[in-house]
Amino acid sequence: MTQCRICNAPIKAFMTFGRMPIANGFLTPDQFAQEHFFELAPAFCPECGMLQIVEQPAPEMMFHENYAFFSGTSRYMQLHFQRMAEQVMATILAGRSDPFVVELGSNDGIMLRNFAAKGIRHLGCEPSENVAAAARAQGVNTLCAFFGRDTALKIRAEHGPADVIQAANVMCHIPDLHGVAKGVEALLKPDGVLIFEDPYLGDVIEKTSYDQIYDEHVFVFSAISVKNAFARHGLDLVNVEPQVTHGGSMRYTLAPVGSRPVAPAVEALLAKEAAQGLDKAATYERFRANCETSKRELVALLTRLKDEGKRVVGYGATSKSTTVLNYTGIGPDLIEFISDTTPIKQGKLTPGMHIPVKPYGDFTARYPDYALLFAWNHKAEILEKEDAFKAAGGQWIVYVPSVGVVA
Repeated sequence: MTQCRICNAPIKAFMTFGRMPIANGFLTPDQFAQEHFFELAPAFCPECGMLQIVEQPAPEMMFHENYAFFSGTSRYMQLHFQRMAEQVMATILAGRSDPFVVELGSNDGIMLRNFAAKGIRHLGCEPSENVAAAARAQGVNTLCAFFGRDTALKIRAEHGPADVIQAANVMCHIPDLHGVAKGVEALLKPDGVLIFEDPYLGDVIEKTSYDQIYDEHVFVFSAISVKNAFARHGLDLVNVEPQVTHGGSMRYTLAPVGSRPVAPAVEALLAKEAAQGLDKAATYERFRANCETSKRELVALLTRLKDEGKRVVGYGATSKSTTVLNYTGIGPDLIEFISDTTPIKQGKLTPGMHIPVKPYGDFTARYPDYALLFAWNHKAEILEKEDAFKAAGGQWIVYVPSVGVVA
């Protein structure tokens, strides 16, 4: 892309993470020859403020019947989405007669199961068949489809207009954001709301959490860019709520223009973003330099530990780890294997760098000296769970917000 996906202004990558595979493309040796690579390079649009990657693989390469991410595997995320659903029920849906809730990218139904349990009409729109099937098995009504205006019109014809359209860690995956917005326009009631949350650009810049940038994350949003993008479709940004999930996310609430007052939090966040420089190209040049420093320090640390004869194992074969491993060139010579609890990833190799992914039992059977925490956004939950690793003398390696070792 040489033009912004939102406003068509000319854009140019301010850095490159290099040759990158599909983030969730865990594979076996016989698939190496067919492994897909692209250049992962982010660009900042000076006109509308949108951060985006200039090249993204085709959607069907990332979201398919063997998609390797299930939201419900995290206890913390289950509680997070339960609270989010309860908040919607207590505020937006309170007093409404026979409300209808739609979720985009509903995954295994982790959010919508809370509405289903209350007998609230709902529908998940999920493009990956395997996780859609998992949702249906939980009693969550799920349509396997990509969301856009045509899908929205089909949903409206069958179920009626939506009181709430929700999405979590999904909107940033969709390159045709205008298509989604047109679908929202077609499906949403005049007094309805669109609520979505995604990793927040302000946190990515502040923490140098560059691993939030990978193939699925075509956008990294700020309040500035969200406001500009959806204003083109008659939707006001009426509220913002910071979240701790995924290492720093933002929940955005949008509504048809004039239908709801704009909360003071919106203007406060816009002012904060201007002070942080999220609207200035120089900020992204500093980010590039910080990424390069993080890369050098992580490789140096792992190389030193190898020279000292220490065993290092990765913890969490996350999508984010694909960016880290391929950007830094860290492979099985520095990391023995990566422990993960997701069955579909176990027994396979990581995208690009081909580090073995092994079951969690392999981690506990013989603790390593060090564990590189790729699932750093779940750090509190993981450290609480891994007392035995610490008691055995194990130490954690982290790289966000800086590279280091924590006991």
